[in-house]
Amino acid sequence: MTWLTAKSPLIDWQQGLVTFPEQVQIALEEEADLDPLADLPAQYHEFAQVFGKEEFKVLPPHREYDIAIDLTPNAKLTPGPIYGMTDAELKALKQHIDEELATGKICPVPHPPVLLKLNDVTYKNVYPLPRQDDLMAKLRNAKLFTKLDLCWGYNNVRIKKGDEWKTAFRTKYGLFEYLVMPFGLTNAPAAFQHFMNNLFRDLIDVTVVIYLDNILIFSEDPKDHPAHVREVLSWLMKNQLFCKLSKCHFHVTTVDYLGIVITPTGFSMDQRKIEAVTTWPQPRTVKQVQAFLGFVNYLRQFIPNFSLVAHPLHNLTKKETPWSWGNLEEAAFQELKLLVTQSPVLIHSNPDLPYYLETDASGVAMGAILSQQGEDNHLDPVAYMSKSFSGTEANYNTHNKELLAIIKALEEWQIFLEATDKPIQVFTDHQNLEYWMQAQTFNCRHACWRIFLSDFNFEIHYCPGKQSGKPDALSRRSDYIDAPTEPEIMLPSEVFANTSQEELKIVTSIWDKLREDPSLEPIIRFLTEDADNAPPSICKAYKDYDWEEDLLWYCGKLVVLDSEELKD
Repeated sequence: MTWLTAKSPLIDWQQGLVTFPEQVQIALEEEADLDPLADLPAQYHEFAQVFGKEEFKVLPPHREYDIAIDLTPNAKLTPGPIYGMTDAELKALKQHIDEELATGKICPVPHPPVLLKLNDVTYKNVYPLPRQDDLMAKLRNAKLFTKLDLCWGYNNVRIKKGDEWKTAFRTKYGLFEYLVMPFGLTNAPAAFQHFMNNLFRDLIDVTVVIYLDNILIFSEDPKDHPAHVREVLSWLMKNQLFCKLSKCHFHVTTVDYLGIVITPTGFSMDQRKIEAVTTWPQPRTVKQVQAFLGFVNYLRQFIPNFSLVAHPLHNLTKKETPWSWGNLEEAAFQELKLLVTQSPVLIHSNPDLPYYLETDASGVAMGAILSQQGEDNHLDPVAYMSKSFSGTEANYNTHNKELLAIIKALEEWQIFLEATDKPIQVFTDHQNLEYWMQAQTFNCRHACWRIFLSDFNFEIHYCPGKQSGKPDALSRRSDYIDAPTEPEIMLPSEVFANTSQEELKIVTSIWDKLREDPSLEPIIRFLTEDADNAPPSICKAYKDYDWEEDLLWYCGKLVVLDSEELKD
């Protein structure tokens, strides 16, 4: 009981609590700092070097992955100004310079600095960064995780010999240049991802996914996990790469990776990000709107119909759009906040189960939900998708938009949906899509769509009640072709699970009669071809007419000719 007398803890017998005086708590914290491996599982202590602070203070070796800084022809580099700093900032700067000099990662130089304008005149490295959805797809069967975070990731890569002078910078305390890759270099992310991908090329997508300096080790069988972790740590130690132990997590079933909470059953939004959105103050400037949209855009995979809801806010960020925060913008802002709080858990995809795809197209955007049957036998979302239509796409008529929504969804989730054994069950407004069962004269765009769709195994289902009326098109355009082509069928009848042949027959008859009536020819030609170039008098005369689904509408009502054939 000697320790009890020495520490003199405060004991609350009623609540069952033991607390130590403040000085004892501080002492314990200091003792813990003296043992940096306290949080490292004992089975990995042989890799202590990977987590050592002193080891990281050594200048990394030159490797084949050293970053080269290739300048554009006739590049002109001029030194930037020395900005004023607060006392706290100057203290931090001095400390940083001293630490970097001590480790040899920067060195004093006599020549003028150039870093300020360096990115503008550097050839850009187009090496791709991993897609977030692709990374998550690799984790579908994982049961156990270990997350490693590299210390000062970019600083682990050297500047190519002879290029160091290009990184020169000046401060109140002198002129220096980098010997390691600094943060802020335009090609740093691409160069570092290339370095990591090549270093772990035999493990990536097998037991590891990597995004820059964020390493996630995963195992389908928990018994194999220690071996997978040891293999990664071995490679890190061999290549003199070091991790920050306080940011590493070992052998966990729930892990926060890239701001997404991952479990063996699915994904969910990080609660800290949800709180950040819900407490976000109302934007007062365009830049503040852009900042908010940039933050929630990262979470869009959890937000159904994101593009449609955010459309009023996106409009505010367009050039030459005057600032106006009204009811529409406020409603969109609050709706996004609400949707974030209601974000569901997304389940892992299972290639052995059929996929269910629901799409919807409006005047300005499209949305889609990819689902599969969960353990509770209910359909659970695998992913959400939402995209705004481009200026050209916004001009498409309804059946083009509905089909384009399906194509964009198949394209977005191609890694899941291409060449599936079981047909993809597509739910949409299939009455509009029946247009594509008729032989049509394809333009180049339609031909590309048809080729793309041929790679997928799918069935289309009509979703009753989904159609909410004919959407108002923003504008009209026509697609021109150089020479007539033979009519073709975009969607054969066998892809439809429940086609109303009688309804299709009636629509086809109406369409044929409209084309045969010479009195309607000027109106149809205006709506399908000449609307953008027509004189104001013609535009005014035909302003109440509309052309949707290859049918003529007047004041929102379908135009049907007085025909005995149609009456029958």
